[in-house]
Amino acid sequence: MKEIQERISINPEVRFGKPCIKGTRITVQDVLGWLASGMSTEEIVEDFPSLSREDILAALTFAAYREESTKILISRI
Repeated sequence: MKEIQERISINPEVRFGKPCIKGTRITVQDVLGWLASGMSTEEIVEDFPSLSREDILAALTFAAYREESTKILISRI
């Protein structure tokens, strides 16, 4: 969790409050999309030098944590 707090920020003034890599306008969603499209960590860091391998891992950790804490509420009317 400490790694996430050090590397991911949420600011309503930046990218509409989406979680971003600190000090950038690159969202966790951007990183996940690049990985999902087949880009490697090395390719992402090469294309976006402001990112580090640790930033990418923090984005994955953030997404995994958020996924783990997501619950579906079913309403029975």
